[in-house]
Amino acid sequence: MLQTFLPLFVMTFGICLFIVLMQFIWRYIDDMVGKGFDMAVLGEMLFYAAIFSVPMALPLSILLASLMTFGNLGERLELLAMKSAGVSLLRIMRPLIILISFISVGAFFFQNNIMPIAQVKLYSLLYSMRQKSPELNIPEGVFYKDIPDYNVYVREKDKSGLLKNLMIYNYSQGFEKIDVTVADSGRLKASADKLFLVLTLYNGESFQNMPQDNKRGNDVVPYRRESFTTKELLIEFDANFTRTDESFLQNNFMGKNLENLQLSIDSMSLRLDSIRNLNSSAVVEQSYRKSFTSRPQPDVQLSSEEQLQNKNTDNSWALISNDTRTIDIDSLFMAETPSSRAAILGRVKSSIDNIKSEYYFKSFSFADEAYKLRRHNTEWHTKFTLSFSCLIFFFIGAPIGAIIRKGGLGTPVVISIFLFIFYYMVNNIGLKMARDGVWPEWEGMWLSSFVLAPMGIFLTYKAVNDSTIMNADTYINAIKNLFGKRATRKVERKEVIIFDPDYPSLVGKLSELNSLSSAYLDVNKKRVNYVKFWMRFGKKNQFSEISEKMELIVEELSNSDQNLILNKLMDLPFLNGYNLLSANKLSKAGPVIGLLFPLGIPLYLGATYQRNLLLHDIKTIKRVCSELDEMIVKLISPIS
Repeated sequence: MLQTFLPLFVMTFGICLFIVLMQFIWRYIDDMVGKGFDMAVLGEMLFYAAIFSVPMALPLSILLASLMTFGNLGERLELLAMKSAGVSLLRIMRPLIILISFISVGAFFFQNNIMPIAQVKLYSLLYSMRQKSPELNIPEGVFYKDIPDYNVYVREKDKSGLLKNLMIYNYSQGFEKIDVTVADSGRLKASADKLFLVLTLYNGESFQNMPQDNKRGNDVVPYRRESFTTKELLIEFDANFTRTDESFLQNNFMGKNLENLQLSIDSMSLRLDSIRNLNSSAVVEQSYRKSFTSRPQPDVQLSSEEQLQNKNTDNSWALISNDTRTIDIDSLFMAETPSSRAAILGRVKSSIDNIKSEYYFKSFSFADEAYKLRRHNTEWHTKFTLSFSCLIFFFIGAPIGAIIRKGGLGTPVVISIFLFIFYYMVNNIGLKMARDGVWPEWEGMWLSSFVLAPMGIFLTYKAVNDSTIMNADTYINAIKNLFGKRATRKVERKEVIIFDPDYPSLVGKLSELNSLSSAYLDVNKKRVNYVKFWMRFGKKNQFSEISEKMELIVEELSNSDQNLILNKLMDLPFLNGYNLLSANKLSKAGPVIGLLFPLGIPLYLGATYQRNLLLHDIKTIKRVCSELDEMIVKLISPIS
């Protein structure tokens, strides 16, 4: 098994990694093309991108390799031979289960120790590549805007690099002092240190707005005009590639291993709890949590202890006497003059606006801290989800390969792509929900595992029991049964007949079957309404007895040597496809299903359709019984 699986795994891993890497390159192609990077820089970026793509390529390669391995074994009947020898599917899978377990453990250490380093180096390199200025390749007939503070227009370029009919807009000093230069031709080159551009212009003019003197009191805008034969412009343009310091990403969630993530989560949780407590305390202090009380009456004598307490308190509304009266705020407000009330409302509105702005600012800072904490939590769970997804995809791919028994790169690739797209969509949904705080982090990050794990268990159970769940013929026959196109009966003449049919007794059995069919047709002439159908749902139907007697007659007559009788037997239908009319296990649930009126109607209509097909089949049985009876009578008449 290992010799069969390992080459396929290496091949599929390389293919999947290449596909994922191409998707990554396509995503960041704008940051790499047209900037003159060395091959060493591009090779380093591709190396880190390949390491970054491993968590996505590894589960897909395991799914595809396991599906192809067991599909090839099933297609070559090797899997059937091993099962015939008494070896169960789980025992066949045991070496691969151990191998995938080691791969899952290695995936955890890879995700914990290597991925943080690769992510830091990759994103710092991408950031540096984005900051690098593009290589100058000024097109013809359009304004070129990639030079900071300049717009350059070139109508035509020749093969020697000479630029013809130039127009240059320099707004480095602002649009009020914009400088426009027009030249017949020019040449552009970079300085030796690649920090400046030297633009040599020939036969042109330049115009520049001058500061306006407002003391003159006119609308004339002064400007400066210059004509030149040769002129050089020195433009600041850093074309060097400067690497960004990696330290600013190492403190981010992507640059930490499991231990550092846990330390950061603990410290950030503590800080968020303290911020939350401070904000809640401030809200309580600024709320109307205390009742307003009046000051003590002048004739009230306070004790020395009460006077000392009153002196030391900062709250002027504190309870300084037991003789207090609650103030009615509404009555005090209405007692004021209209102008005073307007002033009070203005101050209240201003205070509320200040409080609202303050808490908006606090909410933004708190939301930023909470987002960082959620990202640390999601990264913490990512260390484990990769390993678990490898196991899940193996227990999905191996059973599917054992069931469909198709090898190669055709059917397995199609099934793997659909399953992985489904996994990718569910995983992204969970990540976004956890990142945005809609779900707890563990729910979002383990969503794909919770969805796919039952699928793996179910498929493994079906594969162990040799289920036909993935067999296309099973679904085709079910659709045919639904529309009345059931399988035809095949009866062939036997080369060796041990027991000849008892034709005289068969005449009586055919007459009995004909009578049962006529009785069933007489009883079921009328259409059954909705209520009666669900009251009788699941109860033993008479057509089951007809089916049993018919099969006994077919079994006995199949020993005949008469071709006409054997051909006529093939006209008898099968009565085993009417599930809605013979659901004996659901006899007690019939009235309950009928009460669920909207849900019961489709089942009732389906059963009515099957009932019409059954009546047609029983009419066919009655007709064939009569024809067989005539054939047998003619056959035994000369004998008698």
